[in-house]
Amino acid sequence: MSEEIKYDRRRFLAIAAMSVATAESVLIGSADAQSSKTKPAALPTIKPGTNKSFSSLKQIDAGLLNVGYADAGPAAGPVVILLHGWPYDIHSYVDVAPLLASAGYRVIVPYVRGYGSTRFLLSDTLRNGQPSALAVDIIAFMDALKIDKPIIAGFDWGARTANIIAALWPQRCKAMVSVSGYLIGSQEAGKMPLPPKAELEWWYQYYFATERGRAGYDEYRHDFAKLIWQLASPKWHFDNATFDRSAVSFDNPDHVSIVIHNYRWRLGLANGEPKYDDLEKRLAEGPVITVPTITLEGDANGAPHPDASSYAKKFSGKYAHRIIKGGVGHNLPQEAPQAFAQAVVEVDGY
Repeated sequence: MSEEIKYDRRRFLAIAAMSVATAESVLIGSADAQSSKTKPAALPTIKPGTNKSFSSLKQIDAGLLNVGYADAGPAAGPVVILLHGWPYDIHSYVDVAPLLASAGYRVIVPYVRGYGSTRFLLSDTLRNGQPSALAVDIIAFMDALKIDKPIIAGFDWGARTANIIAALWPQRCKAMVSVSGYLIGSQEAGKMPLPPKAELEWWYQYYFATERGRAGYDEYRHDFAKLIWQLASPKWHFDNATFDRSAVSFDNPDHVSIVIHNYRWRLGLANGEPKYDDLEKRLAEGPVITVPTITLEGDANGAPHPDASSYAKKFSGKYAHRIIKGGVGHNLPQEAPQAFAQAVVEVDGY
């Protein structure tokens, strides 16, 4: 990755708040022109928070893991895989899944390593949180379920995983929906300093870099996660029951190790595994994504996120960007399930 690209990758986090309005006026107009022939089917209307649980939870051995996952919709329908982030879980899609199922999709929502009922098959496997490892997990999960080429959609860690799969294995990804756009990075890019205001937004990374931070997250993981929810979605008035349904997932015995390793790896403070070195080298080059893509951003995302104008050229296939209004924060699929599900249906028609 050139120094210019590295700089841009870090710089746009600091200027995101100043550029959203410009991105909306420029990119959305362009996107509408690109997708003018697409007429996605209308989905049933749903109020966020309507559903509390998934009707079907399953387990399957896949790669290094026994993966827990929700499975909704017709078994023979076109497959959509929905990927959650930190500190969230599959309940981010508890309203999205039935919407897509009603449109004929088979909707699969796996717990990422370190969450919910997903477990490592071997006790001595490194509890590795590096991005390429999480992407390999999903490829193995697809293989175990004999899924060839699904639509993949996600936010936060899930969006990054979707980006990696679309970039490195485009033959395994029919189309993609990615909240906050292009999130592929590298350890080298992570070493570059940001202006102080932008660094402040990453406070938890530095906390996690210390043993005090690891111990604090372990002891107060539910309180910590709730604080992140509040900061990342300042206008989302979720209730305790909504949070508690996801917080149970953080009791996974590997959760703290995976989270701490992920953020330490990003700062170059923890090593990854050599078997992923080649993948990380390819990702460090900032590969262009060729599969059809829609990127989404909430108009009240309080988490650090890139400005849409900075990543538009990273998508060479049919592409559109959408700003989701109404005080929508970082957990976009749970806060605005209608818009997220509609984006999946739309990108399927590209």
